[in-house]
Amino acid sequence: MEQKTIRDSSFNRWGVLVLVSCVMFMNYYFYDALSPLKDLMQSELGFTSADYGFFTSAYSIPNVFLLMAVIGGIICDRIGIRITGFVFCLLMALGGAVTAYGASPTFLEGGFGFDFMSSFLPRFSPALKMTSLGFFIFGLGAETSVVVISKIIVKWFKGYQLALALGLNLAFGRLGAALALILSPRLLQPHWTTAIWFGVLLLVVGLLGFVFYMFFDSKLDRQLENERSDDEEEEFSWADLKFLVTDRTFLLITALCVTFYSAVFPFIKYAPDLLMNKFGMARQAAGEVTSILMFGTIVLTPLFGWIADNKGKSATLMYLGSGLLFVSHLMFALTTITPYIPIFLLGVAFSLVPAAMWPAVTKIVGENKIGTAYGFMFSVQNLGLWAFPMLIGWVLEISNPGVADAIIAGREGTYDYTNPMLMLAALGVAGFVFAFLLKREDSRSGYGLELPNNLV
Repeated sequence: MEQKTIRDSSFNRWGVLVLVSCVMFMNYYFYDALSPLKDLMQSELGFTSADYGFFTSAYSIPNVFLLMAVIGGIICDRIGIRITGFVFCLLMALGGAVTAYGASPTFLEGGFGFDFMSSFLPRFSPALKMTSLGFFIFGLGAETSVVVISKIIVKWFKGYQLALALGLNLAFGRLGAALALILSPRLLQPHWTTAIWFGVLLLVVGLLGFVFYMFFDSKLDRQLENERSDDEEEEFSWADLKFLVTDRTFLLITALCVTFYSAVFPFIKYAPDLLMNKFGMARQAAGEVTSILMFGTIVLTPLFGWIADNKGKSATLMYLGSGLLFVSHLMFALTTITPYIPIFLLGVAFSLVPAAMWPAVTKIVGENKIGTAYGFMFSVQNLGLWAFPMLIGWVLEISNPGVADAIIAGREGTYDYTNPMLMLAALGVAGFVFAFLLKREDSRSGYGLELPNNLV
């Protein structure tokens, strides 16, 4: 008779999901905490739109050029969840603190590190260099922590409601992003950096939450050791990387991942500023409207995950979501229709694709290399998250000459976002093509992406 483990209890499974999803909440909160503050970073720190794009892109540098997400996934597969997760959650908290310090009056008035940051690359301000260093360290920890959390959920939910669990985890993250968009404009006293420091506090709480989870993980591992048999799945090997980079289905789902997320996350970084400039909204209202995107995904992502679990059609869901992404960005670029409609459509797209995509990966690769697979996808995804915030900022600058100088000087200036949004709409077209090819390839590969997850 097979021995029961603590993951066989639905109470334990869902309790673990809530615990690790709170870590995801803190991660997403800090990532978007500065999105409604772009104009303040310009007026208070002297950033141009291109500088803001560089700062935002610093998050992805370790995952693009150092391949830290894929290396972190390999580390997770080889040495385990607990050590990997703790180290990278610690890096998140450290990076958040450095980011907040770089924008603080203490640093700007000549505090620790100011002279050093002033000693090189004089074209870039010390504040830009210090905040970018902090966001770099935060990104170093954040992407691998998502890999770790994803592997935790696969570990506890494979064979159960995996897509629903992954969808709920994403919903927690999106709730964090939504609250960041709402709360940051309201946390500007006694100094505007209070909004950043509050995000740092949440990262510390998330680190403590992961430490608490480590006790459950240790107990489950001891139980699993007692029931492992010789015919169980082999350990991770470096040869698994060759499989990932040569499997056509996996490459197509990775290509969809990078194009889709490159059209969403960089957009969110600029969305409040877009709404303030194109529709004349106040900062608080712009943050609230942008948060609608996240609140929609909180409900819809688990719903679409349930559909993928019980009805299937994961490839079709990704196909539909990519189409909606294109429509949403095109509406922002070419119409003055109320922003609630394209934001809603983008929220539906942002629910369809992730709810279907991440569980689908578990049909392509074995559990022993799921961390490596997710890490590889996150590294490629970060190529877009690195490039497109800078591209948006650059396109804004060349499309709106003189506006940045006016804002920095304290005068009024309005950005025209037409060209950046057309660029993101083009990404939607690319994602639609990759989703179409993925749906066609699935019929050849036999991985069963269109089959219910609970039957595969």
